[in-house]
Amino acid sequence: MSEARICLLRGVNVGGVKVPMAELRALAEAAGLANPRTLLASGNLVADSADPPARVEAKLEAALEQHFGRRIEVIVRTPAQWSGMMRANPFADQAREDGSRMLVMVMKDGVKPGAIEALSGFAQGEERVAEAGGDLFFWHPDGIGRSVMAAKALPRLIGVGTGRNWNTVEKLAVMAGLEA
Repeated sequence: MSEARICLLRGVNVGGVKVPMAELRALAEAAGLANPRTLLASGNLVADSADPPARVEAKLEAALEQHFGRRIEVIVRTPAQWSGMMRANPFADQAREDGSRMLVMVMKDGVKPGAIEALSGFAQGEERVAEAGGDLFFWHPDGIGRSVMAAKALPRLIGVGTGRNWNTVEKLAVMAGLEA
């Protein structure tokens, strides 16, 4: 049975390769995904598929590499996985306070050992980081753009992931048929 798949492209339109959202929708459809729809211009796609997340990731990564000539990593979650991630948020109160300062790093294969300790060493003021369910959650009360901790959250330290602020997380949930 087909259901929504939340697909997050890593490193596009923010210093990486430019991926126009109309092209992303067309590529998703050509890869066999139904009803592709995008959010913002930062690599957020929701599409319908009966395939498991790993298969959707592989299809999209292959289509993107063929079209753009370089590997673009994709992380895919089912609505149930997305809902679980949202419920696991250790900074739920802060997310309600200001979703633009709450960041989730959705991880492809979990968090590298020692990442929390290393990132915590870069925290300034009231910044916090925690791991829950294999993803990283950041609270940046002074903004993400000024954060040393956010700047240090690189794959060699934490593993492969892609960040979305809580406002975007909630919008993607709605697009996937969940209540935010």
